[in-house]
Amino acid sequence: MNVLVVGGAGYIGSHCVRQLQAAGHTPFVLDNLVYGHRAAVADDIPFFDEDLGNRQAVAKILEDNNIDVVMHFAAFINVGESVHAPLKYYENNVGNTIQLLLAMSDAGVKKFVFSSTCATYGEPDTLPLVEDLPQAPINPYGATKLHVEHILQDLARSGEISSAVFRYFNASGAAADGSIGEDHFPETHLIPLAIFAATGQRPALKIFGTDYPTPDGTCLRDYIHVDDLSRAHIAVFDQLEEPNTFVHYNLGTGKPTSVREILDAVEKVTGLPVPAEEAPRREGDPPSLYADNTKARKELGWEPEHMDVESLIATAWKWHQSHPEGYGDPKG
Repeated sequence: MNVLVVGGAGYIGSHCVRQLQAAGHTPFVLDNLVYGHRAAVADDIPFFDEDLGNRQAVAKILEDNNIDVVMHFAAFINVGESVHAPLKYYENNVGNTIQLLLAMSDAGVKKFVFSSTCATYGEPDTLPLVEDLPQAPINPYGATKLHVEHILQDLARSGEISSAVFRYFNASGAAADGSIGEDHFPETHLIPLAIFAATGQRPALKIFGTDYPTPDGTCLRDYIHVDDLSRAHIAVFDQLEEPNTFVHYNLGTGKPTSVREILDAVEKVTGLPVPAEEAPRREGDPPSLYADNTKARKELGWEPEHMDVESLIATAWKWHQSHPEGYGDPKG
């Protein structure tokens, strides 16, 4: 199939492009490079430097390239920033996504794969998280994703667009060959920050909150390898053939890991100490989030391959060793 990967020069999108090629599909990338990196996309892949909110331009790209499926990875994702700049997040994550969906409608493209988040669940009463739990996000980032989920449900009911929604847990790791990986500006994800602290590229890592109701007082999260995420997005294609389809899945390993456990694993993989200092809790951070991935495994035939954080961190370490400055195109 011809697949337009919106945000395909970003972290998860670029890995999904690789997985699409490996599965025999033809990817096309649309990215405005505000946060993405042109070097993350191979030269032989058609690339459109365009904004997802430009309805007319996107509709033309869809029509000219006979696109069958759109994958959307072009959201803003910094939870803390969303608390302090909510309009930025609503404008891009909701407003621009609506323009993308309108462009799909204009071009007659009826299959959509959406990158959502476990943040839509807020602070759940029960763990692990299953898909039918109430969704009550506690930060604007999660709220924007939930708004789009509601829009997609309505579009499925109307028969206009069929959608698959994936609620991610903590995407981590890098391509096995170390050729592409994680390079955000600013970097907010724990594993790269721990590696930067270990290699002396940044000051001591801040542990935000050590008084949570968890075994060691730090947040518990579910770290899922980026390639495992990507494979699930491709496995869902068959389900989108039917009109009025709306399916949603949690994507995680089901294994909770604390901040301190991640730091220990980074030290073990790299052989370097991770200097760290304790800091107050951040706004919008729930104490514990981890997945029940039974539904995705049963319905998609999907299994995460990186079930331990050390193997996952090893791929991230390989990327950072070969690309100590990331892609070499600093943002900001």
